[in-house]
Amino acid sequence: MKILMAIDSLKGCLDSWQAGRAAAEGVHDVLPGCEVCCLPVSDGGEGMLEMLRRAGLMRKTTACVHGPLMERLEAAYGLSPDGQTAFIEMAAACGLPLVPEDRRNPMLTTTYGLGELMADAVLRHGCRRLFVGLGGSATNDAGLGMLQALGCRFTDERGEALAQGGRVLNCLADADVSGLLPELRSCEVVAACDVRNPLYGPQGAAHVFAPQKGADARMVGLLDAGLRRFASVTGRVTGCDVAFLPGAGAAGGVGAALAAYLHASLEPGVSLLLRMLDFDARLEDAGLVITGEGRADRQTLMGKVPGGILEAASRRHVPVVLIAGQVNDGDVLLQAGFRGVYGINPPDVSLARAMCPPYAAGRIRATVAKVVREFLRDTGTAGVQDV
Repeated sequence: MKILMAIDSLKGCLDSWQAGRAAAEGVHDVLPGCEVCCLPVSDGGEGMLEMLRRAGLMRKTTACVHGPLMERLEAAYGLSPDGQTAFIEMAAACGLPLVPEDRRNPMLTTTYGLGELMADAVLRHGCRRLFVGLGGSATNDAGLGMLQALGCRFTDERGEALAQGGRVLNCLADADVSGLLPELRSCEVVAACDVRNPLYGPQGAAHVFAPQKGADARMVGLLDAGLRRFASVTGRVTGCDVAFLPGAGAAGGVGAALAAYLHASLEPGVSLLLRMLDFDARLEDAGLVITGEGRADRQTLMGKVPGGILEAASRRHVPVVLIAGQVNDGDVLLQAGFRGVYGINPPDVSLARAMCPPYAAGRIRATVAKVVREFLRDTGTAGVQDV
C-alpha cells in the first residue's frame, strides 16, 4: 500500500514536514515496508515558503523590512528557478508571532513590511509575478501600510498623510495612487486566501479575526468602521467595489487592497498550492491519505488544508483520514466525507504539554499507528476517535 501524508503545520508546535515525518513513523510501526509519501502542505499562510522550498519550487532570499510595529527585521521570501516569480508569505513581515503577546494591538500594527517585500522582489530581482500568501497576520489595516510602502499616499480631511496601523482608517479621506511603483502595473499578482470573508460586517475582518490579534470589543467596532471607510474611498478612487468580494477580509483586509489597487486575483490558497505540487498525480496508486491540522472543526471545510485535501482525494476516490490536536464538530466532518476523524491528545492533557513538540510528534505517531490498524481491519465504520 502507498499512503500519502499531507498534514498542515500545528501552529507554534510542529511544521508540516515534522508532522508528516512523525506520521510516517506511525505507519512504519504497523507496516514496516509500506511506501509513505510525505508532502509538506500549506493554505498560503505560515509555512508556505518551507513547503515550496522542500518541493524544489523556490530558492530563498531575504530583505530588511519593517515589522508589524515598524521595527526593523530581516524577512525571507522565495524566488522561482527562473527568477520571474516571487513567493511572499506576509506572515514573514507582519505575522502575529512577531508581536509579543502583551503588545498585540491591530489598531497599531501595519502591513508596511509586506509592501517592502513586494517592492524588493520587483525592483531588486525584476520579478513580474507576485504570489502572496495571506494568513497569520497581526494586522487589520486593510493593507494600507502595504500600499504606502508601494508608493500610494493616503490622506485625511486636511490633506495630511496618514501614519500606520488600523486606527488611521477612520481618518481616511482620499487616496493618491500616482506614486504607485510603475513596475507593478505590468505585474501579475495572485493572492492565496485561506478565508472567503468579506471586508466588513458581522463576518468581516474586524469582527471575525481582530479579537485573535489583540482587539477588544471597542477596537473591533472602530476597526470595522474603518474598513467601511476604506471600502468607500477605495471604490471612489479605483472604481472597484471590494466590500463583499469573497476573500476581501483576508489578513485584516489585505485581500481587498490587493484586488482593488493591484488587480490581484484572490484564490483559495490550498487549491493553488496543491496544483503547484501536482497533488493529483501524487494520488496515483495511493490507498489512503492522512491529513491534519492543529484544530479541526467545521471551518476545516472552508478553505483549510484538510478540506482541500479531501476535495482533491475524493475526486480520485481515495479515502482520507483527518487527525488534529483538537477536534470539534466531528459529525460535520464525517458527513463531509472523511473516512475517520481522530484527536491525537487524551482529553485530560494540558495545552502546554500538547504544544510540546516531542510530545505532539509522539501523539501523532501513536494516532497514525491506530489509524492504519483500523484501516487495515476495514471494519466499515467511521467515527470520531480520541486516542
